[in-house]
Amino acid sequence: MRPETTTPMETAAPDLIHTSAAAGRSGRRSVRIAAATLALLGLAVIVVPLVARVDERLVDLGSALLPPSPAHPFGTDEMGRDVLLRSVYGLRVSLLVGLVAAAVSVVIGGLVGVIAGAAGGIVDRLLMRVVDGVNSLPHLLLGIFIVALFAPSVWAVIISVGVTHWTTAARIVRSEVLSLRGRPYIDAAINGGSSRMRIIRRHFVPALIPHLGLAAVLMVPHAIWHETALSFLGLGLPPHLASLGNMINDGQRSLLTGAWWPSVFPGLFILIPTLAVAVLAQYWRDRTSPRWRSELNL
Repeated sequence: MRPETTTPMETAAPDLIHTSAAAGRSGRRSVRIAAATLALLGLAVIVVPLVARVDERLVDLGSALLPPSPAHPFGTDEMGRDVLLRSVYGLRVSLLVGLVAAAVSVVIGGLVGVIAGAAGGIVDRLLMRVVDGVNSLPHLLLGIFIVALFAPSVWAVIISVGVTHWTTAARIVRSEVLSLRGRPYIDAAINGGSSRMRIIRRHFVPALIPHLGLAAVLMVPHAIWHETALSFLGLGLPPHLASLGNMINDGQRSLLTGAWWPSVFPGLFILIPTLAVAVLAQYWRDRTSPRWRSELNL
């Protein structure tokens, strides 16, 4: 009898399975940590302003630049204001800007993408040239130009981000619509006499909702960074409003005296939710678009 032999693939199979299982457990743990982090930050944004007994705009020069302590866990800034309280208020404003701006971008981009993909021909080419033209402009510079047309306010920043970041959603929706147009059930609906609007409403929109949701989730941290950059440059929110960008800008002067907390903690309030959203968005993409996943994670 011939001795049994094993191929390299068979020998490596248990290792691949073990690696895949370990990667799956690590991924689920990361998702749970990210979800818990966002839930905790969201709870803080809602609860802290309700229970806080101190106005975040209250100036107390006698308590300026106090280091972190039980009374002020994140310390105080150069005006004696509590950094933790102002960071929570700043995060609330940033989340508001991010969510609304992401919704505006997805609505504009979704409409443009659906029209371009469904109409085709010259309409498609014209709209895609508009998308290319907007993409060729630096978004931050274009955002600065738009914000300069208005008085500093939350809505000026939302309009700036929404108008300059819709092109990504437009490209995603257009490519998905072009893919759907070649499906047999779309041809059957056309041959059955369905109008273009009915096809868009009954077939395109349900298939596009997961992709639009993912685009909106990915847009939120990008919008937060955009708002922070505008506020850091002094072009976003008014100085009297708590903004993470304003706080980091103000904290620069304190760094020269060795006070690191007025700028480091607001920076963490930007970085941590951004990373958490990125982890959840990656998980969402893997669940809604399995073709993007590695075979080891299937």
